[in-house]
Amino acid sequence: MNLLILAANGQIARIVIDRILKEATFKDVALTLGLRNSQRLASLEDNDRVRVIETDLEDAQSVSTAIAGQDMVFVAVVDHDADNAMTNNVIAGMKAHHVDRVIFTNILGLYNEVPGEFGAWNRQMVSAGLAAAINSDRLLAVSGLTYTTLRLPWLNDRDEVNYSITHRNDAYEGVSGSRQSVADVVLRIVADPDFGANDSLGMADPATQGETRPVY
Repeated sequence: MNLLILAANGQIARIVIDRILKEATFKDVALTLGLRNSQRLASLEDNDRVRVIETDLEDAQSVSTAIAGQDMVFVAVVDHDADNAMTNNVIAGMKAHHVDRVIFTNILGLYNEVPGEFGAWNRQMVSAGLAAAINSDRLLAVSGLTYTTLRLPWLNDRDEVNYSITHRNDAYEGVSGSRQSVADVVLRIVADPDFGANDSLGMADPATQGETRPVY
């Protein structure tokens, strides 16, 4: 499989990259890593399974060039831009190059699915970028691509992988989760592209259910 990771220097992306290169399950995955400054991942360029390229998600041609020849795309950043250029560029590039499977990072609260006091606090905290985030998910849903929206919890750097998954029509369970857990969901999709297909997945540590603020 040829996997393109865009915004590949992010913390979750780096966890995904590390596990793909180390774990036998992913030994047949070849990585293309797109980011604004390729020097940030220069240490990976000697690996024969890795290609590092400079990619600007705001530039349609840059994105299209990166997508050519891929089997799956993971966008490791949230599209908070009012014009949704990142989402539109990815969709257009995938259609142009007949690439079908995409995983796109987003935020929790897209569907007013986060209950209680924490849900009200979360809406207040994400309000500035919420309309763009909602539209990013909507654009993917009507794109005709096989997509998964990842609705990330409030993140921490705990080492454990511990999460429950909720779907588009479920109330969100938990408030926080580890970056390791989010990376694990991405890797489950890489290993089985049918997992989470045409769905919006929330993931959080179920032990944080009922908390009113993020757990770090």
